[in-house]
Formats: sequence, structure tokens, C-alpha cells
Amino acid sequence: MSTAKSHAKSGPNEDAITLLSADHTKVKQLFKEFQDLKEEDGSAEDKFELVTQICQELKIHTEIEEEIFYPAVRKAIDDGDLLDEALIEHSAAKELIAQLEEMSPDDELYDARVTVLGEQIEHHVKEEEGEMFPKAKKAKIDGETLGARMTQRKSELMADMESDEEGPNANPRAAKKEVADTKAPASR
Repeated sequence: MSTAKSHAKSGPNEDAITLLSADHTKVKQLFKEFQDLKEEDGSAEDKFELVTQICQELKIHTEIEEEIFYPAVRKAIDDGDLLDEALIEHSAAKELIAQLEEMSPDDELYDARVTVLGEQIEHHVKEEEGEMFPKAKKAKIDGETLGARMTQRKSELMADMESDEEGPNANPRAAKKEVADTKAPASR
């Protein structure tokens, strides 16, 4: 299983669409690994690590799309609906990600949430790769410049996430449980 915290590395001149497509491939593989774990009754720890990686990858990916790629595409093509729908799909994914980050693999509906997130992402990727990317290419966006900006931003976001993991609240579920376990009844 590839639960290592590796992130897709991009080449020095990788264009935006190549970068995003590589992210799509990686996340699809992670969802497949989760399905395999689910079918094999994998451990809760393995599921947790894999879902943590999926969530991190998706959060970084959506951030670079929303900050850099989508605004450039919106300016270049005449299809605001396509971009608006992509943003709504991101919003729905972020909601499921937030729910998963507050859960444990032993919680009811955990596996179902991961599966639904995977299905939503699969639909989103199909629209991006089938509609948005071809329109962006046809409009001749500067994919290389966007790719460089996105690669830089992705590195910054990865560094931020890594420093958050090492901070005092590195595991919010564990911190929440500790607080709940140490709360004493209020005395008067």
C-alpha cells in the first residue's frame, strides 16, 4: 500500500494540465487502494492513514485549482457554468473531507463517506479532463506559466500541512478525545 506521504513531483516545465492530470491519477489510485482495503477488511489504522493522504491530496489539489487554474481558465474560455459547477463540486468534496477528518474508521458510515467522495471525485475528474481541459487547451492558456505557479503553490501548501501535522494539534481526533476524557464536572 502506498500510504507514504509522497506527493506527485512535477518537472521543471510541466504544464498545468499535466500537473492536474497527474494529481487525478494519483488520487484515483488512492481510492482504489481504499476499496481494496475495504474488501480485504483492512485495519482501521491502514484506512485512517490512506484516507488522511486522500484528504490531504484533495485539499491541496482543490486549492491550486481554485487559486490559480480556474481563474485563468475562466478568463480564457466562455463557459462560466462549467467553472461554477466545478466550484460547487469542490465544495461538496470539502464537506465530505471535513466530515472524514472528524471521524474514525470505526465510525458508522465512514467507509460509505469515502466511497461517495471517490465517486464524486471520479465524476469531477471526468468533467475536467473531458470538457474543461480541452477548452483550456483550445483557448491556448499559458499552461507552462500556470504549471510553474501551481507547482510553487503546491509546495507551499504541502509545507504548511507538514508543519500543521507536527504542531500541538497534530491529530484533532486524539486531541478531541483527550479533552473529552479530561473534562471534569464543574464544581460550584
